[in-house]
Amino acid sequence: MNDLTGFQRDLLYVIAGADQPSGQDVKDEVETYYNSEINHGRLYPNLDTLVNKELVEKGQLDRRTNYYEISDRGRQAIEERREWEQQYIEQ
Repeated sequence: MNDLTGFQRDLLYVIAGADQPSGQDVKDEVETYYNSEINHGRLYPNLDTLVNKELVEKGQLDRRTNYYEISDRGRQAIEERREWEQQYIEQ
């Protein structure tokens, strides 16, 4: 997780919080959070990075639409990140 960009971490959190979102679903959610448009050329290579790092699994809904799902490794990475963050915000 420490080698991910902030954008990739945001994608991972969005995927973890949804039930098999499509790339478009992820895009819509991230655009809402960033309050700006995310182009496909930025989104899909970053989703592919998460898949390649085995943090996310990619499946096919139909011939044109993929879905993304958090993997066990991805959940573990999020949990480790949260533990690391907690040491700095708990006083």
